[in-house]
Amino acid sequence: MSRLILLGVLIGTCQLSQGQCDTRGPISNPSPGVLNGIYVEEHIPTKKVVPYEYVREADVSWSKRVWRAIDLREKFNHPLYYPLDEMVPKDGFMAGWDWRKNNTRWSLWTIILNSVLCGELTVYSPYDPNWVDWNDGDQLKYPISSAQYGSSSNGNFFTDSVYRQFLKEGFFGYTDYTSPLISCASIQYPGEDSLDDFGSVVYYPRDYYWYMAEDIVQYRIKEDWFFDKERSVMDVRIVAICPVVYLRDADGMITGFKELFWLYFPECRYVFQNFYVQNRHNDAQRMSFDDLFWKRMFQSYIIKESNIYEREINSYKAGVDALLEAEKIKGEIVNFEHDLWSF
Repeated sequence: MSRLILLGVLIGTCQLSQGQCDTRGPISNPSPGVLNGIYVEEHIPTKKVVPYEYVREADVSWSKRVWRAIDLREKFNHPLYYPLDEMVPKDGFMAGWDWRKNNTRWSLWTIILNSVLCGELTVYSPYDPNWVDWNDGDQLKYPISSAQYGSSSNGNFFTDSVYRQFLKEGFFGYTDYTSPLISCASIQYPGEDSLDDFGSVVYYPRDYYWYMAEDIVQYRIKEDWFFDKERSVMDVRIVAICPVVYLRDADGMITGFKELFWLYFPECRYVFQNFYVQNRHNDAQRMSFDDLFWKRMFQSYIIKESNIYEREINSYKAGVDALLEAEKIKGEIVNFEHDLWSF
């Protein structure tokens, strides 16, 4: 009986409550007949995606693929980072967790997480699920779907329990083995103080935590720069985007970065288009997250370019030298465009 109770505690504390699939996002006018402002905000909530210009392969005379890191610690990138949400326990035994999201606007991570859980965005694993050490997920080769890893062909996080467990364990959170909460993770055997004074089995502490907006430290993007001779322009297209968290050891010390998953950016545009980005200077001129990426209103640095060695910059440069190498690559792209118009 005690084991069943402990199992119930684990399930109750690790699982988001059902019915949180709100695809509309923050609602500025929640009550009928109430206008929260001086006008109806309808531009961004009803905005449609502006399609990319069609490009033929024969018209691309030059291209360069680069990978960038958007550091959310930089002040200029704070519109992607804030506002922060949180996961708080509900009242009552085995009631689970309550995801508290801002009621006027969401951070980019909240938008991504909510859309993935609702089945609007497809998650691509950063590694081959069958060969974990093969990290080529930025090529969008390993889609994680309910049909492949769940119990239904068209389910999502809230409707497919098998798919839900797979996503939780691999991409959206972490297990803290130092948590004081009791669970049924593993058993201490006799000779290791496995029995308490009443003869009951003692289990190692273990709890599951969701990654929240404050845990995301970077976004990595893969993009293609190219010259379209049909339009005579240098253009850029973001191909994929990836949220990144700190990688920590058993003592909680930061040892590097961890890519959670990759998303196909053209698919993300249909979600990002209807969410506001805060304007520091004018609330009447707020744009969408799709506009932010289209206008490239973020600070980033190059971490890799397509090269013969298939290596990242930090594999042969470090510190300031790595930043200078990133600026050198950026300068080569800019100079190529300038050289095209030299007479």
